[in-house]
Amino acid sequence: MGRGDSMERLQKVIAATGYCSRRKAEELIRTGHVTVNGNLVTELGTKVNSTAKIEIDGEKINKENKEYYLLYKPRQVITSTYDDKKRKTVVDLIDTDVRIYPVGRLDYDTTGALILTNDGEFANLLMHPKNKVDKVYIAKIRGILYPDMIKTLERGVIIDGVKTARSKIKVKKYDKKADTSMVEVTIHEGKHHQVKKMFESVGKDVIKLHREKIAFLDLRGLVSGDYRRLNPKEVKQLYHLTNDKKRLEHGKRGNR
Repeated sequence: MGRGDSMERLQKVIAATGYCSRRKAEELIRTGHVTVNGNLVTELGTKVNSTAKIEIDGEKINKENKEYYLLYKPRQVITSTYDDKKRKTVVDLIDTDVRIYPVGRLDYDTTGALILTNDGEFANLLMHPKNKVDKVYIAKIRGILYPDMIKTLERGVIIDGVKTARSKIKVKKYDKKADTSMVEVTIHEGKHHQVKKMFESVGKDVIKLHREKIAFLDLRGLVSGDYRRLNPKEVKQLYHLTNDKKRLEHGKRGNR
C-alpha cells in the first residue's frame, strides 16, 4: 500500500458506493455479510484502502454515479427500500437503475418532501441532528393549541425518555366548526413519529401530517407521487449548509 493511499472506515466506503446507507452498512458488517479481499469482516472499526475488494453476500460492490431526488411522498407508501408485506415503497416510485434509498423517513400515512439518493456521505450529513437541517411540517390536529402548549413544544418535550431539541411552532388556522387547527412545525431532528409524539405530549392528536420543506427545498411544481432530480447547485447548497452548521458548532465550542 502506498503512503498516499488513505484509509477509510469500511461502512463509510460501502455507503459512498451507493449500495446502502451507512447505518445499513454497519448492520451488514455486524451480521457477517461483508468480506474484504476475501476475508470476513465483522468489526465496525475496520479501515480499508481504495483498492480493497469489498463484497456483500458474494457480490462485489462498485462505485456508481451519484443521484439525488426530491419526492412528493403520497400517503400509504413505505419509506424504505423493501417491504416484506409487499406494500409500495418510495423507491418503487422513482425510475432509476441505481440503488437509491431514502434520507430519513416519513410515516406510512405522512405525505410530503423526501430526498432519496445513493450518496451515503450526503445522506449522513442531512440526517445528523448536529447539522440542524430544518424540516417544516404542517400538522392538522384536533382542538385548539393554546399559548402555553406552544411554549412547551418549542422548549422541547420528553419523547421515549429523551428531550427533543427546540422547535418553532406557529398556528396557521383554526376551524371552529370542525374544531381542528393547522399548525406549522419546524424541527431539525428525525426521531420516530416525532411530530405526532410531540403533540401527544400536550394532549393533542394529529389527524394529518405533511412535510412542506427540507432546508430550502419545497414541493413547488410537484403533485403527490411526483419527483424531480436535484440539480448540482441544490446539492452543493445542501453540502454547504451542513458544513456551515458544523463550522459554527466547532466555533461555539472553541469559545467556551
